[in-house]
Amino acid sequence: MKTHGRDSIWLIDTTLRDGEQSPGVAFSRGTKETIAFMLAETGIDELEVGTPAMGKIEQEDFRAIGHLNLPCRLTCWCRARREDIEDAAKCDTGSIHISFPVSSILLKAMKKDESWVLAQLRELLAFACKRFQFVSVGAQDATRADLLFLKIFAEHALLHGAYRMRIADTVGIATPFSLTAILTELLSSSGMALEFHGHNDLGMATANSICAAQAGVGALSVTVNGLGERAGNAALEEVAMAISLSGEKYCGIRPASLMPLCAYVSQASQRPIPPNKPITGSLVFTHESGIHCNGMFKDPRTYEPFSGSLLGRSSEFVMGKHSGTALLRQVLKNGYPIHLEC
Repeated sequence: MKTHGRDSIWLIDTTLRDGEQSPGVAFSRGTKETIAFMLAETGIDELEVGTPAMGKIEQEDFRAIGHLNLPCRLTCWCRARREDIEDAAKCDTGSIHISFPVSSILLKAMKKDESWVLAQLRELLAFACKRFQFVSVGAQDATRADLLFLKIFAEHALLHGAYRMRIADTVGIATPFSLTAILTELLSSSGMALEFHGHNDLGMATANSICAAQAGVGALSVTVNGLGERAGNAALEEVAMAISLSGEKYCGIRPASLMPLCAYVSQASQRPIPPNKPITGSLVFTHESGIHCNGMFKDPRTYEPFSGSLLGRSSEFVMGKHSGTALLRQVLKNGYPIHLEC
């Protein structure tokens, strides 16, 4: 496993927790083990394996994943309750994430206040740090929370032993500009390591994740295929490729492993990958337009952001309404494989 570094992004996959919370999705133990193994082979740093409070069967699942001895950290997700932490301690993961509500909307719904959050933070961190090597905390609905309280929360979390704080865009309302402003303020006022957890309700989870990394956040939370509640989460395959291609940051994901991983999770979750899905969609390396095909024959970089060979894929051409003579000449001259548009 790699360690946190200035230019290194730590990727936390939560397909087995947040991804499985998608309506209608439920993974068997064997499927969870396979997904965990494939994620480790892909180069993920940390797996959020699930919520121990769901019961003994879930806890047994987590221990089974632990017995795989994967080269990545395993983390249990808990609510801000002592009994959740006690359940997590039965799972032998060595790492725990404790989520706290921080927005006025969530606090009102739960009939709590900010003083309760800080008191629970102090008490639960003291309890968890005696039982786990790594204890991170989550600021749930952080992007709708008061910024001053977020700063106080971060200071208290660091003081009482948390090593990382999750900034959760719980309902996906952040934009790159609004998120950067929040993160810049937090990073400048606290020594706490930050993680960003983005939801895709406005279609900006990947963009927000990349902006978070560029702002200085060292860890990002993702799911395979963007699986997750409502519109899903930031997609592992999109975030990993965007980081790799930016040249500014580094992550240890192996691009060649992404296609089989995404295909397996798609099948296991019964959520087909849309043909135009970035990175893994069946049509994202396919060309019909005459202008595009002509450019592609001269230099594939003209109309593809990166070579499909990184993913084990190749460019394809469709002969259809928008095709020009250049495509026809190339097909006749060089025997390029094409698909006919009916």
